[in-house]
Amino acid sequence: MKSQEIRKQFLEFFESKKHSIVPSAPMVIKNDPTLMFTNAGMNQFKEFFLGNGTPKNNRITDTQKCLRVSGKHNDLEEVGMDTYHHTMFEMLGNWSFGDYFKKEAIQWAWELLTEVFKIDKDILYVSVFEGAKDDGLGLDQEAFDLWKAIVPEDRIIMGNKKDNFWEMGDQGPCGPCSEIHVDIRSAEEKAKVSGRDLVNMDHPQVVEIWNLVFMQFNRKADGSLEKLPAQHVDTGMGFERLCMVLQNVKSNYDTDVFTPLIREIETITNSVYDKDSLPTNQDGKVSVAIRVIADHVRAVAFSIADGQLPSNNGAGYVIRRILRRAIRYGFTFLDTKEAFIYKLVDTLSSQLGQAFPELKTQKNLIVNVIKEEENSFLKTLDQGLLLLDQIIEQTKGDIISGEKAFELYDTFGFPIDLTALILSEKGLKLDENGFKAELQKQKDRSRAAAKISAGDWEVIGTENSEAFIGYDQLTAEVQLTRYRKVVSKKDGELFQLVFNQTPFYPEGGGQVGDKGYLEAANGDVVYIIDTKKENNLIIHITKNLPKNTNATFTAVVDTKQRIRTASNHSATHLLHQALRSVLGTHVEQKGSMVHSGNLRFDFSHFSKVSADELLEVENFVNARIREKLPLEENRNNTYDKAIAEGAIALFGEKYGDSVRSIRFGKSMELCGGIHVSNTADIWHFKITSESAVASGIRRIEAITSDAAKEFFTAQAKAFGEVKAILKNAKDPVKAITNLQDENNELKKQIEQLLKEKAGNLKAELANQFTDVNGVQFLAKEVDLDAQGIKDLCFDLGNNLTNAFIIFGSAVNGKALLSCYISKELVADKKLNAGQVVRELGKHIQGGGGGQPFFATAGGKNPAGIAQALEDAKAYL
Repeated sequence: MKSQEIRKQFLEFFESKKHSIVPSAPMVIKNDPTLMFTNAGMNQFKEFFLGNGTPKNNRITDTQKCLRVSGKHNDLEEVGMDTYHHTMFEMLGNWSFGDYFKKEAIQWAWELLTEVFKIDKDILYVSVFEGAKDDGLGLDQEAFDLWKAIVPEDRIIMGNKKDNFWEMGDQGPCGPCSEIHVDIRSAEEKAKVSGRDLVNMDHPQVVEIWNLVFMQFNRKADGSLEKLPAQHVDTGMGFERLCMVLQNVKSNYDTDVFTPLIREIETITNSVYDKDSLPTNQDGKVSVAIRVIADHVRAVAFSIADGQLPSNNGAGYVIRRILRRAIRYGFTFLDTKEAFIYKLVDTLSSQLGQAFPELKTQKNLIVNVIKEEENSFLKTLDQGLLLLDQIIEQTKGDIISGEKAFELYDTFGFPIDLTALILSEKGLKLDENGFKAELQKQKDRSRAAAKISAGDWEVIGTENSEAFIGYDQLTAEVQLTRYRKVVSKKDGELFQLVFNQTPFYPEGGGQVGDKGYLEAANGDVVYIIDTKKENNLIIHITKNLPKNTNATFTAVVDTKQRIRTASNHSATHLLHQALRSVLGTHVEQKGSMVHSGNLRFDFSHFSKVSADELLEVENFVNARIREKLPLEENRNNTYDKAIAEGAIALFGEKYGDSVRSIRFGKSMELCGGIHVSNTADIWHFKITSESAVASGIRRIEAITSDAAKEFFTAQAKAFGEVKAILKNAKDPVKAITNLQDENNELKKQIEQLLKEKAGNLKAELANQFTDVNGVQFLAKEVDLDAQGIKDLCFDLGNNLTNAFIIFGSAVNGKALLSCYISKELVADKKLNAGQVVRELGKHIQGGGGGQPFFATAGGKNPAGIAQALEDAKAYL
């Protein structure tokens, strides 16, 4: 059975059980501070499990794109080494929110596997939670009895807390689970060892296929459990593993989910995939590399399609790390020295484009970004090889410092396994313990900075609803419904407050959260420093708690900041329209950040936006501002209706059944953010910069409103000062051009004078060389700049076959050392100018480097030049 048919049959089965089929949520999570990526099928439904939202249907099914490469769920280093670990994978799931429970979940799972997919019952094992004394929980008797009515008792395995008790995190909904495992070994292997003994033992052919989680409890901050008000079902089945079973193969990579990619990699790299080879031999390493690349290109492509570009921080850093792992496996084991992974996107798009249309619509972007990342990292690898050579050169003995290797890894992105491989080829060893110690220090620092300790929610009263009224009001009478304390190393002790209603807009859609204050009747004020949304709750962040939590408060949004933010947000909509009008309809928004002071807008475009085009874009936006276009808002539109009306939906966003559409004239977008009531309120739009973010992605930064006024005021002031310096010249541009021409002419005269000075010095210094152990040695302080010294060194050195020259110079309060060594001396005496200036540079409190025959060092201590010149003789 083909994978597309397997996916289809799963969804149709649960549709027949009255489940609604919903699309996969984006793999990159944008509005959940607790997660970077969707790592389980239930992530998009967290608010329902927590009771902070109500689903349209209590029964839901889908296939969810998941990524497990960071935090608690991290499978990255296992990927490629075995046949069943992946970074990106599909999770088939069915959910019940307070509807059916264990009985239906277990019976339907068995029916689907054995009757619809016709998996042999004799190769299946099930597990139930055996209980945990520390939680006061006994055997999950209900699940045990249900399974006992379906399968022989010897097929039921008791599972411990690690394997059979699922938790969302350190706190929150949790519960026992039943796993279904499959044994696809040969009959001969089964006769030797029972599959029962291999469950959860990391055997590649005895694997978990489906996990049925029964949400019954809530884990509190103190570790105790309390029963949830409603019971839920959350199941997850690995799509790739299911395909392996139904296609009768022994590896996920042998299914049609991966074979088209593997064949394409073989063709492009002229390599051969041997599914039976061991990772320890060369053929096995080639096959591991092919598996890594086939897996990783999926993860990277889906992430880019969902709006996350590779970068140096956060989620973008994780994506860059995945792609670089694929590149280095190709570089090391497939001998690929040029970009090639981007060529696999065609195959991936053809294969999965029907189930996930974003792969088709974003294909050009995915190709361009991966190609640029590949070329960039291949250059990094080349630079890393040179730096590694320098480290080897400077190392005494055969063990390379773990600290130096970590610096190469951390600062330059050079992979540690590639470092170890190169060293072993040169007969050297890596201080692995030293490297691991440095890596652990970095991890500890990151964890300490990011660690947040959250207390339990303190619930006040029975009010459980929360209304956002910030589109219409900036102040409101509110009451606390819950609060909790959170502590982090970065921010210290903070409080999170939730109200029955709020005018505060929570961070989302690129717009920052509102700030403001909370005032009690007695005049006490609590400042709200940020507003965020988490699990469908609007959370107001404060540094202290109101004295009387049961009081009624006046919540007041910072009006000035809100108005400026609204101006910038509305301007991004007009900017999007302008770019599509001026550059073409291929332009799509790829991200934005709206602050009160400025806006940032990322968009797809194939080249730099010219100055004329930027001016045209600016004029377009300002024309819409002058037209005084009123805001046309529909808060309860349907997605399909809004799109039919011409609204633009942003890729990588998750839209619900009801959407909010924003229209200014012919600009119409789906957006939940804050906007001006009329474009005239924006006052003026000014672009401050245009730059590249990635291949095919440009970024515009701009200002509006008060910031634009301040910008023009500052520009006028600066222009006035320039005119004053130019004696109020009638044509300041012409006056500055004349000054530049005059300056260039003076520079030429100075250069000529310096050349003449160097020529005179050459004649003077040619007779000052001394013989030191057969070497013509000269150490002197001269009054020349860096270029003049270099020219002098080569002029003098070219006339000698064994010259060792070191010059010092003090220029503008800084010290400079230059060392020239004849190439014959470099070869015969193993002298190295780079090493010389690095050591002597310590005297001038600086450092430097260069080539073995010529190098320079700069420093901040000219007083040390004399000692440096004195010590130079020691090298001979």
